[in-house]
Order: sequence, then structure tokens, then C-alpha cells
Amino acid sequence: MDASAGGGSPQDMVVPPVEGVAGGGTAYGWMEGGVEASTSLRGLIDPLVVPTSDLVHTWCMPSTANVGPQDMPRRLEPMNLLAARNERESFQVALRPKVSWSSLGNAGVVQVQCTDLSSASGARLVVGQSITMRKVVTVLGVPDALVPLDHPTSQISLVPGETSAVWISINVPAEQPTGQYEGEVIVTATKNEATSPSQSMSRAEKHQLYTELRDCLDTVEPIDGKPLEEVVERVKSATTSLRRVLLSPSFSEFFSDNGSVDIMDEDAVSNLSIRVKLNLTVWDFVIPATPSLPAVFGISDTVIEDRFGVEHGSKEWFEALDRHFEWLLQFRISPYFCRWGESMRVLAYTCPWPADHPKSDEYLSDPRLAAYAVPYSNNSNHVAKDYLQKEVEVLRTKSHWKKAYFYLWDEPLNMEQYNSVRNLASEVHTYAPDARILTTYYCGPNDAPLAPTPFEAFVKVPKFLRPHTQIYCTSEWVLGNREDLVKDIISELQPENGEEWWTYVCMGPSDPHPNWHLGMRGTQHRAVMWRVWKEGGTGFLYWGANCYEKASTPSAEIRFRRGLPPGDGVLYYPGEVFSSSNEPVASLRLERILSGLQDIEYLKLYASRFGRDEGLALLEKTGMYLGPERYTAEHMPIDMMRGEIYNTCRP
Repeated sequence: MDASAGGGSPQDMVVPPVEGVAGGGTAYGWMEGGVEASTSLRGLIDPLVVPTSDLVHTWCMPSTANVGPQDMPRRLEPMNLLAARNERESFQVALRPKVSWSSLGNAGVVQVQCTDLSSASGARLVVGQSITMRKVVTVLGVPDALVPLDHPTSQISLVPGETSAVWISINVPAEQPTGQYEGEVIVTATKNEATSPSQSMSRAEKHQLYTELRDCLDTVEPIDGKPLEEVVERVKSATTSLRRVLLSPSFSEFFSDNGSVDIMDEDAVSNLSIRVKLNLTVWDFVIPATPSLPAVFGISDTVIEDRFGVEHGSKEWFEALDRHFEWLLQFRISPYFCRWGESMRVLAYTCPWPADHPKSDEYLSDPRLAAYAVPYSNNSNHVAKDYLQKEVEVLRTKSHWKKAYFYLWDEPLNMEQYNSVRNLASEVHTYAPDARILTTYYCGPNDAPLAPTPFEAFVKVPKFLRPHTQIYCTSEWVLGNREDLVKDIISELQPENGEEWWTYVCMGPSDPHPNWHLGMRGTQHRAVMWRVWKEGGTGFLYWGANCYEKASTPSAEIRFRRGLPPGDGVLYYPGEVFSSSNEPVASLRLERILSGLQDIEYLKLYASRFGRDEGLALLEKTGMYLGPERYTAEHMPIDMMRGEIYNTCRP
């Protein structure tokens, strides 16, 4: 393009700097709109002297924002949050370097510290217990994985010209005193030249380090019986190798120029840091321990067996399933383990232990569990059938039996499969007449139409399956943007006979409808549960939360399944992919599912005071959710909805 095309001279143009010129970094002295940063920062920059605000853009974003590497800076303002008791509320702190102050390839390292939140009465929310920090990591270029950071202080390596984000969650205990809480997030540029190896090192770098250390060990181990001269030479060689490893960039964060540990002076932190003010209002509403809406999510046991190398039924297998179950309960979902058979026959079970095992009562009586799947196999073996019958007989004596359901078949398509559902359900009902059978479907039998049109046939499924199904779980995809069709579905049900209408999403519906695919907007993820509440569903099912491609090692790269939209069936990742921890890593989408389920509790409270029609009117008045193609893309209407409920429902 000709520099003079716009009428100005070439000298008038502002050109982005070149990497390595005038102090380095593709972001050096450059901001969106051609506005240059301070030109006083030239040459070597010492973060112990220069205020962090001159080095790093820092701003806050809500939990519904997808903060990607190319996000541009915004104005830094205090973060004001509202939370009920027993609620998790999250926000993000975004960081983007203005200049480079590192001699390595990164722009520099910042230290992020979160303080405790304190109220005037002395109540506290403690970092590392009630407050957690996680780094937002991109998956397929989209911000999604939330990798745990150290508490109360962690280091983040910034990349020139890119935005990083820290996800901060506040978990308010059910017994937490109400009131106003204050705290800070403190961001400080440091001289440390690298983050911890687990965060900054690539797999190739780790392998190189491993090889050098192994070679060093191989040098000194076989010294028994060796001549003294050879032993000395081997030790010298090992010393040289170890020194080379210790002086590598991977460990530079631990040493300053004079070799001593580099800890920033507290006064320097105080004077030079960016301080993000955090204000939290905890109000007198307790999110119920048991979710009002059962949201049942599938966890593939075969994926766990393959990736973690555990044999079905072994001690390690039970430990792995137990770890996943306990971790997932924090998101207000009711997990069930599953595996698929022929023609979408599914074996679903929430508790891997037998019904008479102490662990069974521990699992199924947990108040955080809203519903649980009872395993049932169509095995013709009489011994197996007797065992299953005895399992059900034990469960029926328990007070938690009301939470039980049987999930026998996923999306039957033809008359043969529909008849299989009917036959399996009949077997269950012979020894458990009050058992609830859940059937997912998006069409009637395609080889024996129940009505002239596909949708009419879909609507007639309850009449066809009755009394062999009690929970009719339909795909949201079928409705499209025709929310008015909900009444046609509900009109076919008999709630007086215990029949329920649940919904699910999977491959569909697609954009712009609410779903949990990677790359969708944050409000689009959260709106899945708004849609459930508005349409009047009494439960929700999601087919899989860990259904990535098969792998045989825990740290293997995550690959989404072919033929599925990215992110479909994957809501969390193995911790080993990102670090040495075996704790699963949540996705942003899983956190937004939790937020949506908490929104339902707010709306339920409001409807209990003023009626469901007023609750629906509130959704419309705030502009938060009007329909599957008409919902907010911004966070503000969410705060308006929550604020209105706080103002009208607090004591």
C-alpha cells in the first residue's frame, strides 16, 4: 500500500516496531489504534525500578468473556461481585505486556498475588481454600483449560503481543457470614526470567533435561571397583553436566545476577505493583446443597481405563472413578459412569460399588447428588439377572431410592430399538414397579411412523413408550428456534403419573443456539441452563464429559473425536496433560455450566416469591434470555438479573 494514499506523508505514519528493535517485543510501544506507549522506556528495563503499570496492561473481565491472545486492553476498574452462600463466583484478570523487559524470548514474568477477602466484622475468605487462581490455557487456539496456579502467589510468563488471563474463583461456604468483603489482586513485574519449568518448558525441553540428568546418573553410578582416577574424571564430568543443567534458562527464575535467590522487596512490591480492587457482597441466600434441577453427565469408564492404564474392577480402577466422581460434584452435576454397546445400548451407573457396600450409601446419599443411575444389563445369564435384581431390592429400601433412574438406551431410531427399550423396561418394572426409566430421543421410529410428519411422530413418542418410560429426555435440536413447540411436548405427558420432561444437547443444536462447543460465546455456554428453566424442563442430560480420542498414557495430547464439533463430549481434561498433578483440569465451559445451574437457583427463589410468570418476565426485562436465538452476548444483563433478585428477595 502506498504510504501517501491517505494524504499524509510517510513520516506521519505509525509503524509497529520490529521484534528486537528498541528494547524488544512485538508489543513494544504499540497499542491498538496506533497509540504509542511511553517512549521513555528504552534499552534494558529493570522491573524493580519501573512501575508495573508502565510494563503491563491489566484489566478485569467477567467469567462469560473468552479472553484470547489477541484481546486488546481495556480500562482497569475495581471488580464488584455478588454471591450467595454456597455459591462460586468467578472473574478474570487479563494481562498484556506493553514492552519486553526479559532477556529471554518472553516479554517478561509477572507475579500475581491474591489476598484474602475480609469483612468489617473480621470474617475472611482465605486464598487457597475459598479463593483459587487458575491460568486460562488455549485449546485449538480457543481459551478453555483452567490450569491451577500456586497460592497465594504465582508467576505468569507473558508473551510479546499476546494477552494472558488468570481465572479467579471465590467459593463462598454455606455458613459464611453475610456482608461486604474486600481484597486485592496484586500484579508485579519481576526480574525472574522464566516461570516454573512445569509451566514454561515444552515437552522437547523436558525431554532434553531428562536426557542430560539421566546421562549424568549413568556417568557416576557404575563406579564400584573403578580406579580413583576414573572416579574423579566421572565426578568432574557429572559436575560439568549438572552445572550446565542448573544454569539453563529453565532454572533462571531461582537466581539473580549474583547467584542469590531473587525475592522482591516488599516495599518495591507495594510501590510498583498494580493493585486490582476486589469487592464482594455475600448475601443471605444459601444455594441449596442438592441442585433443584438434576443435571446428569456421562463419564466414560473405558476412557479412564485406557488413558490411566487401570484394569476394570481393580483397586486402581475404583480409585480413579472415585477421584473423578468426587471432583465433578463441585459443579452441581450428578455424574454417571457409562459405556456403550451395540446400537446405542448404554450401561450407565453412578456408583461402581455394589449396593450393599458402605461406599454405595456414601455415594448415593450425598446431598450434592440430585439423581443417580442404576446399572442394568440385558445379559441373559440367570446369575447376572439375579444379581441385578438383588441390587435393586437393596436400593429400594433406601431413602435415596427416589433419586434413582435407569438409563437403558441412547436415542432409539427404529421399531426394533424402541421395542428393545420397552422390553428392557418391562424387565426392570417386574421387580421394581416404581423404577424410573429414562429414554433419550430426537425422533420416533423411522421405519414405522407414528404420525404424518417427523415432528408429530416425535411428539407421539410418550404415548408409544408409556408405561415403559417415566423420564422423556428430548434433544433441544428438535425444537430449533420454535420455543412454542414445547407446549406440544408437555401436553403429551402425564406428570400426575410421575412422568417428567428432560432435555439434552450434544452435536446439536449449533450456533447461534446455546450449547457447549469450543469457541462459542461465554453467554452461549451459560444460556443452556437458562433455556432449560424458561422451557420448563425438570432435568437435563449430557452424554459425555471426558469422551476424547483413545490414549494409553495420562499425559497424552487431548484429541477431540472425529466427526464431532470441537469440545462436544469433553468438558474437562486430565491434569497430567498440563502438569504432574492427577487432579482433572476444568474447562471454562464446565465453569459456565456451574454458573448456569446457580442461575437456576436464583430464578427458582424469585419465582417462589413472585410466581413463575414474574420470573419469565425478569428474563425478558433484563434482556438476559428471550429464546434460543435471542439472549445476551454481554455480561451486564446477568448482573442485572442477579442484582434484581438480590434487591427483592433479601431479608
